[in-house]
Amino acid sequence: MHGPIGIFDSGVGGTSIWKEIKKMLPHENTIYLADSANAPYGEKSKEEILQLSIKNTEFLLQQDCKLIVVACNTATTNAIDYLRTHYNVPFIGIEPAIKPAALHTKTKKVGVLATQGTLSSSLFHNTSKLFAEGITVVEQEGKGLVELIESGQINSVVTRGLLLSFLRPMLEQDIDCLVLGCTHYPYLIPLLQDILPDHISIIDSGEAVARQTKAVLEKNQLLNTKGQPGEHLFCSNKGIEVLRNLVDDDNAQISYLDF
Repeated sequence: MHGPIGIFDSGVGGTSIWKEIKKMLPHENTIYLADSANAPYGEKSKEEILQLSIKNTEFLLQQDCKLIVVACNTATTNAIDYLRTHYNVPFIGIEPAIKPAALHTKTKKVGVLATQGTLSSSLFHNTSKLFAEGITVVEQEGKGLVELIESGQINSVVTRGLLLSFLRPMLEQDIDCLVLGCTHYPYLIPLLQDILPDHISIIDSGEAVARQTKAVLEKNQLLNTKGQPGEHLFCSNKGIEVLRNLVDDDNAQISYLDF
């Protein structure tokens, strides 16, 4: 089936997920929707997040998307149950990788860096209860990080200072795994690796999401069986230069769209 995979996020962060999907499914076409004008979602109310997620979903369905990846932890934890109930396409969600962290930790202490919208959601707390029994989960809101990444300040002094302030309490509690609970945050991995001691593992959801996307396409017989490389369209409702720099694909079409 030749319809594209639809992907949406509150901004550019979900491109970290797109890269993993492209790597695992090179023949699939994709449409990526960056709602950067409304970023970050993490500080909005549940109702606002739901309405934005509905808007993004309906745009992608108008483009005949056969499957939608909600490449935003906050939108997943607050809206994906509604989306799955009200729309007749498969949805793939993103949630913090608590389970692999809980299996990996030796100190039994795991840090989670995420938005307020994710940390306060019932899905996050249910996931923590289910997979982190006997594990101390040290939660930290990454307030301000999404805005810095959206404005292209990934390696700035300000970003480094914020990360240091967020990581210090986690390190004091002896975490040995850091879960990145926002799809923007993988772009901070080089900076995190520079700051964190070598024994701390950084865990994100990108590859697992790509595997799940492939499995759902196979199960529903939706894989694109044509052998050509996929075509990729990116749309953003706010300045596209940061998006262009992160995508770094000469074959991708990147457009401003007022949606």
